[in-house]
Amino acid sequence: MNRKFNPSSIAPPGGRYTHAIEVPPDGSTPEDIGGQTENCFRNIAAILADADMSLADVVKITVFLTNEDEIAGFRAARDRLIGEARPTSTLVVVSRLVRPEWRVEIEAVAAKA
Repeated sequence: MNRKFNPSSIAPPGGRYTHAIEVPPDGSTPEDIGGQTENCFRNIAAILADADMSLADVVKITVFLTNEDEIAGFRAARDRLIGEARPTSTLVVVSRLVRPEWRVEIEAVAAKA
């Protein structure tokens, strides 16, 4: 079910619209590295939100890629998604992940200041 967001901390919508709508993922795996990276960071952000944290609280990520030719695509998606957060990072190229269609896996460590 889609969730609508109209935070009370900002002005209400000026018309018949919602500021944001969260559409739950359908469980499919995107084929491209950018989409898979986005899914990973979306999942990490959801887990952090449950702990009252955000991607800004991430201090370390370990990334597993299955294709070294996709490093640049991964980095472009990562930089777009994490904004100004700059956690320490390790990137490892592996022969495969648990499911053959998975091309990236990200492990994150976060700490609340």
